[in-house]
Amino acid sequence: MNAQLTPAEIQEIQQLLQEDISAQQALTTLQQHNGNFEASFDALWQEKVGKTDYGKGKSLLQLTLNEIRLEICGDDGLRGKIKEYTNNPGSASLFNSIIGSLVAVAALHGIPIDGAIATIVVLYILKIGINVFCKYTEP
Repeated sequence: MNAQLTPAEIQEIQQLLQEDISAQQALTTLQQHNGNFEASFDALWQEKVGKTDYGKGKSLLQLTLNEIRLEICGDDGLRGKIKEYTNNPGSASLFNSIIGSLVAVAALHGIPIDGAIATIVVLYILKIGINVFCKYTEP
């Protein structure tokens, strides 16, 4: 699924998370890549880890999502937070809570994501919807 954020969506989230440096880095990267999640994820990953080639034709974003899908979809806490944010999209503290939880889940799987990369992942999931992500995007 090739989801993208519009410039208006990026600007709205920038206003919401204006105090969060990691989120602002992610949103600046999204702006530079015209809202494209894949390209933005790859750029931030390369900046942090240095490597973006994990197999011909394979999406690094999708590989990462596949590794942590069970925790996102099976963890009532994280899934619940995402659903709660969907019902209250103006809550910066709830958004930041999701980011922190995702960083912790990824760390348990040995995936080196920081707040900026986690922001991209969360925005992608919010864009397509948690139910779509959990039910319809499985490999």
